[in-house]
Amino acid sequence: MTRLITATVLLVFVFAGLTAAQDRATFTVGTATAARGQKATGTIEVPAGSDAALSIPVAVFHGAKPGPVLAIVAGSHGTEYTSIIALERLIATLNPAEISGTVIIVPLINIQSFEQKVPHLNPVDRKSMNRWYPGKLDGTQTDRASFLITKQVVDQCDHLIDLHGGDTDESLRPYSYWTKTGNEKQDQISREMVLAFGLDTIIISTDRPKDPQASRYLENTASTRGKPSITAEAGYAGTVETDDLNALINGCLGVMRYLKMLPGAAPVIEHPVWIEKVVTIASEQTGMFYPLVKRGTYVEQGMKVGYVTDYLGKVIFEARAPVAGVVLYVCAVPSMTKGATIANVGVVAK
Repeated sequence: MTRLITATVLLVFVFAGLTAAQDRATFTVGTATAARGQKATGTIEVPAGSDAALSIPVAVFHGAKPGPVLAIVAGSHGTEYTSIIALERLIATLNPAEISGTVIIVPLINIQSFEQKVPHLNPVDRKSMNRWYPGKLDGTQTDRASFLITKQVVDQCDHLIDLHGGDTDESLRPYSYWTKTGNEKQDQISREMVLAFGLDTIIISTDRPKDPQASRYLENTASTRGKPSITAEAGYAGTVETDDLNALINGCLGVMRYLKMLPGAAPVIEHPVWIEKVVTIASEQTGMFYPLVKRGTYVEQGMKVGYVTDYLGKVIFEARAPVAGVVLYVCAVPSMTKGATIANVGVVAK
């Protein structure tokens, strides 16, 4: 009986917070307007300011039946290719006639990063496009894009999934983030979302900004506005592997099934590894990096995970794990600069 009551309360909370999407004959994001039971594509037009304008692609699936609005976004970092390709596949395969509710898909925000093969940053203004939310219209291109995504995507959705992966210099094992906001009902729904997504390693995030006007990250922008949201990462070092691609596609479909947007039961992972803290190992020297561990390796405190040499082969820094845990990602290329990340180690919750 207790489980039934809890489930009922959660469903009430899910649908009590829905936007008026189910009452709309059409649903519009940017230039894309979809009628009930239809798909539409278009762009979110970021106007020129102190630098160039930007057209961000968007697809809207306005389901045949009423239901929640789910936003799925990728490509804040344009060389995290697996997440971008995953959403292109979803755009090609989702059928609005089968959907209850509305799905907003933004497959690629950072166009110039993608086209110029620049990792981490928007080459137009040298800013990360996942660090400047909720944005502002009188800022640089990243600021303006963040502002319009907040208004067009975040403000119109009820739930959000932000997809990422290992950038070209990161060998990353798949994992997801569950943000604890302190709102019990919201946190329970986002927890169910991350379990439905299905990745077996989940980072518990408790240190994100609490102010919606200084939310910084996309997923955090949704969370601070009361919208249950998650982040998921798969793919590494510029590759697009089938297993990673399927993990992200199937994860999004699993969340849609959990939210009753698609028929069928969501496959829920039963025994994930919960990560309570992420510790960064930074290089103390500039030079050539040689890893001694792979992504997903479990390490003990003090274990040597790699080393840096000068350009003549002399070892100038040994990197050791400051804590015991699992290597979430390790630098995938020899290039190393002082202060740059060698690896991230996740401390497993007890």
